[in-house]
Amino acid sequence: MKDHAAAQTVGFRELLTGNTNYRRIWLGEVASWFGDWFNAIALYTLVRELTGSPLALGLVFLTKMVPFAVASPLAGLLVDRFNRRRLMIAADLLRALVVLGFLLVHEASDLYLIYALTGVQVILTAVFIPARSASIPNVTTAGELLTANALSAATWSTLLAVGAALGGVATEWFGVRVVFVLDSLSYLVSAAFLWRTSIPQQTDPEASVGSVKTVLGGIAKGWRYLWQHREVGRMALAKSTWSLGGGALVYMLALLGEDLMPGSPALGIGLLYGLRGLGTGVGPIAVRSWLPDERRWPLMMGVGIVISGLCYVGVSVVPWLVGIGLLVVLAHAPSGANWVASTVLLQKRTADSFRGRVFSAEWLAVTLADSISILTASLLLESGSVSLSTGVLVFAVVQILCGTLWAVLVVPAERRAEPADS
Repeated sequence: MKDHAAAQTVGFRELLTGNTNYRRIWLGEVASWFGDWFNAIALYTLVRELTGSPLALGLVFLTKMVPFAVASPLAGLLVDRFNRRRLMIAADLLRALVVLGFLLVHEASDLYLIYALTGVQVILTAVFIPARSASIPNVTTAGELLTANALSAATWSTLLAVGAALGGVATEWFGVRVVFVLDSLSYLVSAAFLWRTSIPQQTDPEASVGSVKTVLGGIAKGWRYLWQHREVGRMALAKSTWSLGGGALVYMLALLGEDLMPGSPALGIGLLYGLRGLGTGVGPIAVRSWLPDERRWPLMMGVGIVISGLCYVGVSVVPWLVGIGLLVVLAHAPSGANWVASTVLLQKRTADSFRGRVFSAEWLAVTLADSISILTASLLLESGSVSLSTGVLVFAVVQILCGTLWAVLVVPAERRAEPADS
């Protein structure tokens, strides 16, 4: 009988002590993610202080997504054609330079710099993230893969919790400029770890980057792969299904944090984003420990999206901070589980030579879903059509509907595609 659980899954300590290449990638992640969350809280606070506009803040979220969506198809082709380690190092070094440009922002008329620099930073990240995701299976064994993804997801969540909370404190105490310098340094640390890492790779010789025709042909080949391999295409939509409602909800957390602590908005935003990180950290660990059978993951994803929406329904009506905080933690635990489960299934189901384009396509779907969700919410709030609490309720219901559709449409398809046990 075929075992659908991860065979002989190693522990976190064993993975970090026994796998030098993964450990170096992970340490680089720790450094850059910590700086990124410092940067995010500083940017959100700076824009709110300069403008007080929900739409201006929404545009910051959008500039963290739309350039990613535009760059993703070409980025995926680059990741499948060129050395992924060198691409990640180059992206880190360039991002370290770009974020120093935020030091030039002093007043509302400088907002264009925030949007422009964020866009460039995101385009570079559009290369880095699929390169990293595509590299993990190349430096881990079958027994290490689930643990590696669970650890990466838990680390992201922990650093969201710690980085957002400390970023709020650092922004409040030292100002946004100190935070931007720290973010720049974090990219340099990440590049230093990657410099010493060895990442084997199987490139696609046909994924050439030359004329426009060959570029478009390589991108189209990746899209055909997703269409022809439906089991890959379904998992590439798991995160974006959550984001159709969740993107707006995460955006509105920043506004909610300001409302809860109007005297110290950076602390309020940092607190709620920190609680979000705590929640997303629980999900990956729970999947690895309690739900190792991959056949049950698709149903878990749909149920988890519904649970996230139900928790945000509670956020829209609960008036006190402790209750909101608890609900935020509970809402994002399923999102963390969705993230790691869909990532592992994509890595296992996708050929190495197509992995960069598949993960770029996944991120394209996520960023488009996030962008639509956030733009809609920010326009509704800016126009006064809905209050903040009503906006949270509306998108919580959207998320419940998305989870229900996933359970109705995707779960049966996954079950039909399961191979018969021998």
